[in-house]
Amino acid sequence: MKNGITVPASHLRYGSRLRAVFVLLLVGLMVSGCSQEPPAEKAVVAAQPPAPAYEGTIVAVGDSLTAGLGVPEDQAYPAQLARRLQADGRNYQVINAGVSGETSSGALSRIGWILSSLSPDIVILETGANDGLRGLDPDLLKANLDRLVSQLTARNIQVILAGMLMLPNLGPDYTRAFSEIYPEIAEKHGVIFIPFFLEGVAGNPQLNQPDNLHPTADGYARIVETVYPYVVTAIERHKAM
Repeated sequence: MKNGITVPASHLRYGSRLRAVFVLLLVGLMVSGCSQEPPAEKAVVAAQPPAPAYEGTIVAVGDSLTAGLGVPEDQAYPAQLARRLQADGRNYQVINAGVSGETSSGALSRIGWILSSLSPDIVILETGANDGLRGLDPDLLKANLDRLVSQLTARNIQVILAGMLMLPNLGPDYTRAFSEIYPEIAEKHGVIFIPFFLEGVAGNPQLNQPDNLHPTADGYARIVETVYPYVVTAIERHKAM
């Protein structure tokens, strides 16, 4: 009897069983909620080693030939170079710091920002083509390159100077003076020198866009073939410092 009401024995037995089930469920919830064992998925993730940090930073400084005007960003030469380095086990970050239409004066004006913001270990310096296309004084290009390379080497940055040649329509005196600037600067500062950045690409309609000035994705792949050995040399020098 409960509160003056007679409860059948069968109901009491059912109620006792129901309370026992609730107790078991409560204990199960408490145990599972207090468990310190991580889920299997989390355990697998935790066991994976962290991605290795970059061994160094390469910054590609230049004009539209570096920025990759007319092709997707991942097809510009810095992006293709980065993939080639990673595939070969060289864990270097490559940053595209190209600005379309830039002259050597423009590169000089922002080199301080590049140094302070990107902290490069290696710089591939490709600039001057727009100076030539605009017919600017070769002495200005020479002075700008001299100052650019001086600022980079003063910080123990490995410099790869990309040589450039000019179209012959500006006359033989201009094209000769232009072409002589790059090897002179490279020799003066003792930096790595690429004789012609567009080797095998300039003048090839299959590797250039319709303007005949800017490479296609395949053209940039050819540029990476040209640039790559010099980048490897710069990496070896950087590691030896």
